[in-house]
Amino acid sequence: MGPNLYKGSPVDGKVGVLLLQLGTPDAPTPGALRKYLGQFLSDPRVVDWPKILWRPVLNGIILTFRPAKSAAKYKLIWDDKSGSPLMRYSIRQVELLQERFPHAIVTLGMTYGNPSICNAVDSLRKKGVDRIIAFPMFPQYSATTTAAATDALYKCLVRQSVKRVPDIRIVPPHPEHPGYIEALVKTIEEDLARLTWDPERFVISFHGIPIRYCQQGDIYATHVKQTTRKLVERLGWKKGTWRQVFQSRFGPEKWLKPYMEDYLQEIAAEGVKRVFVVAPGFTADCLETIDEIGREFLEVFHEAGGEELRLCPCLNDHPYWIDAMEQIVYQEGKPWI
Repeated sequence: MGPNLYKGSPVDGKVGVLLLQLGTPDAPTPGALRKYLGQFLSDPRVVDWPKILWRPVLNGIILTFRPAKSAAKYKLIWDDKSGSPLMRYSIRQVELLQERFPHAIVTLGMTYGNPSICNAVDSLRKKGVDRIIAFPMFPQYSATTTAAATDALYKCLVRQSVKRVPDIRIVPPHPEHPGYIEALVKTIEEDLARLTWDPERFVISFHGIPIRYCQQGDIYATHVKQTTRKLVERLGWKKGTWRQVFQSRFGPEKWLKPYMEDYLQEIAAEGVKRVFVVAPGFTADCLETIDEIGREFLEVFHEAGGEELRLCPCLNDHPYWIDAMEQIVYQEGKPWI
């Protein structure tokens, strides 16, 4: 694949490629985090408790105490010019994909925060776009991410009272897409080659969700297994040398297991000193990778007796990932693009 894959111009009208990402606060401040978390945690796709029970907890406890703690974490990874890593890499993905599809208009929309999906759609429409290929940046489907993003996309068309609704295609999940798996493999192999020590364990970490969501029909856990199986096969990791885990628990419910912090403590107690961590479900580095894994879980591992924990960079703007994004957009966008 490469810059020459895009052969011609759209069939009729203008085509937009809209990358759908979760979101990020506008600044690493308590005020900005309160606004962002308020929007994020008010979405019933994320927390589906009855509003009469959830709102007092959210407004009375979480939005009172959590913004300051989250702001302090964001400050550790924030860049004064480009903002959060998620924003920086998402913008870079837009720029690089735009080079691959010069006759289309590629842009970014966040489910929560800015630039919002509504603003992105409005901008595309004003530029004459009548066909939108919406590309959720979540290889594994979950109602908490993919469905939340597509909800926001369709809701904004209703709120804007659009008379000429653009034709829309939603790129489906791609947990086993060859290009996606290849990009993961290349990223991992390149990072392993930089190490001056040999990992004793490989840890494959995905964001968790409540078990109840899966019991109610969310297929996320199945997609996680599919990606893990393909990745391990391609890398040739032997049984007993790797473990797939979940991270980022929130609230009192039981989430998908095993929990990453528990696993790190377990293997450290067994005498394992060096681990290599990869997070395939995140297409761009963010707070959950750089801070939660790279700092918090590193501390957990050290306190339990471990020594080295290497976090592999996410796909970010790696050329193989941009190739994969190009392949996916081209496959799902035909004959529009």
